Amino acid sequence: MRIFMIVIFLAFASLKAAAGDVVIQKAQGDVRARQGVAEVWNTVSVGDVLRPNDTMKTGKRSSAVLLARVEGKPDKRISLPADVIVDISDIRELTQEELMLKLTMEKVRSSSYEWKTNELQMPNATVVHGQDRRSTEPLSENHTEVGMLQWNGTRVLLDNGFYSTGVLRAMEVFRMYPGISSAVSNRLLFAEALEKAQLRGEAVAEYGSIAGMPGLTAAQQSHVQVRLAALRK
Repeated sequence: MRIFMIVIFLAFASLKAAAGDVVIQKAQGDVRARQGVAEVWNTVSVGDVLRPNDTMKTGKRSSAVLLARVEGKPDKRISLPADVIVDISDIRELTQEELMLKLTMEKVRSSSYEWKTNELQMPNATVVHGQDRRSTEPLSENHTEVGMLQWNGTRVLLDNGFYSTGVLRAMEVFRMYPGISSAVSNRLLFAEALEKAQLRGEAVAEYGSIAGMPGLTAAQQSHVQVRLAALRK
């Protein structure tokens, strides 16, 4: 009887969730969410509906399963491992026009953004996607830890095929936490995401930048050259 009631509850919650909303299907351990710019993280429960302006966080040895309603597509289940931060607004598809507009807006907004021919530099202005609610003010939580949580969330987006929002999120994480962008593996993931987001010129620039990074292994150097050759055809 109890299992039957849970199933009914989940079905009801799913019906109430509109496109862009996310339903918590499973929450194990320390799983929390916050609304908008609120600093308070509240524990979530199975059946809770998260809106696009919410942010999700999992703690150590914790996990969650989300049911995302993406407009025009079947509902999608997303597994969150431990130690991630994900903005619900990022769990959505962008058209190529929307993606290019947001990249252009970032170029215009960033006074210290250096754009050169076929060269992509990390911006110093807030990325514009979803709800623009971030700032360059010091974070109240441990800076390095928050950066890794956000990068782990970026990986979740990319693993689930949200390449456009994943690319924008990666750019922001790299800007706010330069140490994360110094890891070759992270930069390679970003370059691959640019390819999958159909940002060919930006991908070429990123692979070119990676080629000059110190500490590349022979395998990584070979991979970069292969991708550059393929993109330049």
